[in-house]
Amino acid sequence: MAKKHILVVPGDGIGQEVTAIGKKVLEKIAEKFGHEFTYDEALIGHVAIEATGDPLPAETLEKMRASDAVLFGAVGHAKYDNDPHAKVRPEQGLLKMRKELGLYANLRPIKLFDELLEASSIKPEILKGADILFFRELTGDIYFGEKGRKNDGATAYDIAEYSRYEVERIARKAFDAAMTRGKKLMSVDKANVLETSRLWREVVQQVALEYPEVEVTHQFVDSAAMMLIKDPKQFDVVVTANLFGDILTDEASQIAGSMGMLASASVGDSTGVYEPIHGSAHDITGKGIANPMASVLSAALLLDISFGLKAESEAIISAVDQVLKAGFRTGDIATKDTPKDKILGTDAIGAEILSRI
Repeated sequence: MAKKHILVVPGDGIGQEVTAIGKKVLEKIAEKFGHEFTYDEALIGHVAIEATGDPLPAETLEKMRASDAVLFGAVGHAKYDNDPHAKVRPEQGLLKMRKELGLYANLRPIKLFDELLEASSIKPEILKGADILFFRELTGDIYFGEKGRKNDGATAYDIAEYSRYEVERIARKAFDAAMTRGKKLMSVDKANVLETSRLWREVVQQVALEYPEVEVTHQFVDSAAMMLIKDPKQFDVVVTANLFGDILTDEASQIAGSMGMLASASVGDSTGVYEPIHGSAHDITGKGIANPMASVLSAALLLDISFGLKAESEAIISAVDQVLKAGFRTGDIATKDTPKDKILGTDAIGAEILSRI
């Protein structure tokens, strides 16, 4: 029996709706497999700003450090999107969390359920069989470099910066994963233009010498973006920098049919954080139609990566697969041929998943 403490951080928008389903799934797993999971909750993002004035309150950070894993929702609010002068923003809490917890590796599995081949805008024959694992470096690059304005605010700058150590540690995680999969790794950079990318490529080439069984290719990010859509099956493990990884993994959501299907794990050397990649989606918040499957699949990653509970993780993935095979869909993954009585809301699709665990 595993005894673990899980912190649930719903955050903003639909984060609160989908993490509620993710937590129920974890509770069901504990019941079925005889584990003891305890829970607490904490604030981050816009809701934290409203309550405390801080997008990442000290109490939340303390709870994160004291937990065995974090099930995370989303941060963001429309009121900040069109206000470039806002000094305090929800996303500051997210970035600070990653830095303070040392979450330098973001894992994003892009695995297509066959039942969703028609949900993507990409042709099914191109998609079928795609199975990609992205490693996005998470605590360096332009997101964390010096930034500001000059010339009376008429000029803005953001500095991208990487150290050899930062590239080495994410590269090793990606190579280790490649050894357990198809032994193919693509490193994505922009080494023909950017000095940070030249360092990135140099370090990845050096780390590759430690993994002679892994076939390594290097690709410029613009070319990789095209290849993802043209032939996603050629990819196995992909490792890339923070900015490129942010963009490419959102693009890759089309392979899975919807962002509502994509889970992620942010890990380092301590507490791991598990979250869907879809964001707060305030346009559908409170409507009960958000797809909770990414949160559910994030819970599966949590069990596998942080707790080493492989069978329990696979039970969740199997339950999602069974629900899709039964024809149930949320609106984002429904097609014109989906019967109306098979298109379910957040709670109803969650109940279908729970019933199959």
